[in-house]
This record gives sequence, structure tokens and C-alpha cells, in this order.
Amino acid sequence: MKVHRVRRPHASAPCALTIGNFDGVHRGHQAMLALLCNEARHRGMPACVMTFEPNPRDFFARLTGQPERAPARIGSLRDKLLELQRCGVDEVVVTRFDAQMAALSPTDFIDKVLLHKLNTRYLLVGDDFRFGAQRAGDYALLDSHGGSRGLDVARMMSYEVHGLRVSSSAVRQALADGRMDQAAALLGRPYRISGHVVHGRKLGRQLGASAPDRHDGFRTLNLRVAHHKPAAMGIFVVQVHGLAQKPLPGVASLGVRPTVEDAGRVLLEVHCLEWPLATEAGYGRVVGVDLLHKLHDERHYESLAALEAGIAQDVVDSRAWFAAQGRV
Repeated sequence: MKVHRVRRPHASAPCALTIGNFDGVHRGHQAMLALLCNEARHRGMPACVMTFEPNPRDFFARLTGQPERAPARIGSLRDKLLELQRCGVDEVVVTRFDAQMAALSPTDFIDKVLLHKLNTRYLLVGDDFRFGAQRAGDYALLDSHGGSRGLDVARMMSYEVHGLRVSSSAVRQALADGRMDQAAALLGRPYRISGHVVHGRKLGRQLGASAPDRHDGFRTLNLRVAHHKPAAMGIFVVQVHGLAQKPLPGVASLGVRPTVEDAGRVLLEVHCLEWPLATEAGYGRVVGVDLLHKLHDERHYESLAALEAGIAQDVVDSRAWFAAQGRV
């Protein structure tokens, strides 16, 4: 899959395109991408996605001085691109949403972006798609203005699972509530965070190291989370991909670690119940962490000893969850 910034290269072949934030690439997105790819193959064109960084709602929240109104992020750009590739997309154009983009009139967006920069000949949008300054553009304008310029426009209705409209907002709410089964049903897969393993403070090696059966302590794999406002926070039962031939069971903390530093930097710390690595192995690897079940919210412990006891109980509870699922 090719990834472009701002525009496709000059003289690119005409493409079949869809536009959106695609946060989470949930089942509704997947249905749209399947239709896009099918139409692209039928027309002999590459299937292309235009997506935005930052999310337009992030931009407007900062513009109005209310950054707290920006939506929580389901996935990073890395995870979004991985899922788009898995769905069969040929090209992705990652466009920076800024003041210039926000000020484009709907007709300028069609002419300058869709037709000139992207060479779009087939466009698939959702039933609630709006675009251009003040969100003034809609499907009717696309169909009339774009159609006269050789742009074939199609619209896809909402996708539902068990009577519930699938949307990024619904996924965010399920994750915020800790309903990981509901999130997985909406996503069509377990909720995953991926990234490079980075060096941490090595505190986990000290915690619990005095126990006779735990000479390495509660060692963790650390993944930085790019966005400061992830959709899920807390302590989770997880499985880890990328360290062994099979997924490894584990327990993870996703948050700001209030007992240790409370610095506001979001980190995913994963302790594998079956530790597969040598002392310094794992750093720099890209791993995927599926959040399967939420144990509890982050807690502030009064001491490192209390933190150690809390982690030990989380490990016990994680093993019990896997056993109940028949997975150990």
C-alpha cells in the first residue's frame, strides 16, 4: 500500500476514493472499504482513501480554545494504516487538516482536491458526509457539481450490528465504559494498540523481585501512545502479538501511572504472564497488544509496596480470566 502526504503524485492514474477520519477502522468502515475496493477493481482503478491528521475536530477544538472538546482517539495513524492495508486499500493520502483546508469552499474542494490533486473519478461517501467550509457541502452537491466534471458519486447507508449503528463514537463510548466485548463487536476484532517497544524506568524489575518465584519482578514492555487522550484507560487483560509464534497472555496498564509520576504522558505498560525474552530483548520491536477485558481504572497507591501488591493481584485476576475463558 502506498502512503502519500497531501496529494497523489502528478500523472497518477484515476482513482476510486473514499474520504474520512477512519478512527478505529470499525465494521462500518470495513463495509465501505470492501465496496470501494470492489468498485475500484471493476473500474480498473486503484482504491484510494483520503484521511486527515489531525482529526478536523481536534483542529476546531484548538481553534476555539477548548482542546478538551476534541474526541478521544481510538487508534494511532500507524494502526489506522495497518487496518486500511488489511482491508485491501491500494493508496492512502494523509492530509493535514489546517486553516487553509478548513476555509475551502465545497466547490473548491471538489475541483482543487478531489479532481486536481487526487484525480478522483469514483467517490464513495457515507450517508452523513459533509465537507467544505462551514460543512456546507453534502451528497447532493457532490452529485450535481462533481457529476458535471466526470466524477461518479455513490453513497452508502449506515451499517448496523444487532440494531446498533456502528460508528467511531459508539466504539469510543464502549472503550470509555470498559466494555471490551462491545468494542470488539463494533470493530470486528479485539481492540489493538501497536507500537515500538521503548526503554522505561525499569521499575517493574524491582517490584516483586524479592518474591521466591519472581526474581525478575514485574518486567514490562513499554509502548508510548502518540495521542494524549486515548479512548481506553485503565488496567486490562491483554494478549501480545509479535514476540513469539503465538499470542502471549498478559496484563497491562494504559494511562499516566499516577503512583509513579503522574506526568500526563500516556504509556502502555505490558507484563507478559509468560515472559519470552532475554534481559535486553524486545526494544525496538513492533508489537501489537489486544485489550481483551478491563479489570479496573487506574489507581493511585500510597506506596510502592501497595503498588506491588496491586500489580500482583492484577496478575492473579488476569490468570483467572484466561482460565475462565479456557485459554490457559
